[in-house]
Amino acid sequence: MRGFRRKTKPIELDDINIIDNQKTKKAITAAALGNAIEWFDFGVYGYVAYVLGKVFFPDASPSVQMIAALATFSVPFIFRPLGGIFFGRLGDKYGRQKVLAITIIIMSLSTFGIGLIPSFETIGIWAPILLLIVKIAQGFSIGGEYAGAAIFVAEYSPDRKRGFMGSWLDFGSIAGFVLGAGTVSFITYLVGETNFAEWGWRIPFFIALPLGIIGLYLRNALDETPVYQQHSENKVSQKPKKFSFKEVLANNKRSLMVCIGLVICTNVTYYMLLTYLPSYFSHNLGYSESHGVLIIIAVMIGMLFVQPIIGWLSDKFGRRPFIFIGSFALILFAYPAFVLLDSRVTYQIFLGLLILALSLNMFVGVMASTLPALFPTEIRYSALGIAFNFSVVIAGLTPTITATLVETTQNLMIPAYYLMVCGVFGLITAIYLKETANKPLVGGIPMATNEEEAVELLEEYHENLEQKIENIDQKIEELQEKRQKLADQHPDIQ
Repeated sequence: MRGFRRKTKPIELDDINIIDNQKTKKAITAAALGNAIEWFDFGVYGYVAYVLGKVFFPDASPSVQMIAALATFSVPFIFRPLGGIFFGRLGDKYGRQKVLAITIIIMSLSTFGIGLIPSFETIGIWAPILLLIVKIAQGFSIGGEYAGAAIFVAEYSPDRKRGFMGSWLDFGSIAGFVLGAGTVSFITYLVGETNFAEWGWRIPFFIALPLGIIGLYLRNALDETPVYQQHSENKVSQKPKKFSFKEVLANNKRSLMVCIGLVICTNVTYYMLLTYLPSYFSHNLGYSESHGVLIIIAVMIGMLFVQPIIGWLSDKFGRRPFIFIGSFALILFAYPAFVLLDSRVTYQIFLGLLILALSLNMFVGVMASTLPALFPTEIRYSALGIAFNFSVVIAGLTPTITATLVETTQNLMIPAYYLMVCGVFGLITAIYLKETANKPLVGGIPMATNEEEAVELLEEYHENLEQKIENIDQKIEELQEKRQKLADQHPDIQ
């Protein structure tokens, strides 16, 4: 019947989710391990790119070999949006937990598969083709991985701790990268550079399989998120809404643009620092492979300690300040950082990397808690999957574009200019971002750690509703005044 409006039940204390702390920890561990596998591969791939170039593209020059190996890293990013769309739809329809179990299987198997591919000398052109196919499968699964993992953690986290809890997701990313890079260095040390180039490079990729099995076990042991369970109950009692991608884009423009800006800024810095710089050190600056690798590993270990601190502070001061700080740091300090990297003095190289790493920490410390809070529950996975992965396509081209520009121009400061432009986009993003710290997820009920906090959150929630009602009443009053002025000019309208 037209004009019928379903009366919404008032939000009371019993409606507030009190989150079990142990379940939250398990959710974070399960989600972070999947992220660790993703970045374990990135860490390994970045540090063995020079070897992969020789194994899969032996007839090319050293410069082309490196660019080709990095391009094989970048091309699968084109398939990530397809994964985001596919798994996003499934995640919104059937739940987050089921989809994350699927993505970790595909991701660990595809990473393991890289280690099985024969060399170009053995099977010819099929070697690089198989590498590309496996990387595409990996890219497709990763398309649903990060968005789903971030949502999983956010929907398991209390409102006042979402920044701290979410920061552990990218703690897994950094830890995975450190583990990948450290594994490469350790195996190279054990077997020697000659044996590593012949067969040792395969071992790190094989390690992804047991890690994936552990991650799958942890994810299967978890229940669906409290937020999605509540959403599912509402779907049973009410007719579920159907959303087209066109509607998602039309109704969430600001949130989508903020998401895209933050993801591009974060991941361009990520891939520049963690994937491109190892090759930049060895190929362009002429450092030994181990020299640059060990310094970057040391800096990344330092990032591990900073990461949860940024998340914790963002619960106190908000997410926006850290995006502003990270953006200004890139604009002001990217160039000096790369001057330090080219100094050939160890402590100055370390200082340059530290500047870039801390800039990156500002973004990754708040990204996992910021992004899920931009969208309502019914479209959260789909919207974030689309926006995140289309943005990562752009960011994922960073190593290839930067390497090509440096080779073409012979200007070693190109990476610094790239990051400075990235910082400008970060500033614009921070300006347009509405603060999400200490607030319920969009359209959701407050989430607390205990009953006392639940009472406080309920009061804040009601106060927020009152403020919104006052704002609407004020707008109605302004519109009525405007209407009256127009009506006064017409003889037949009262």
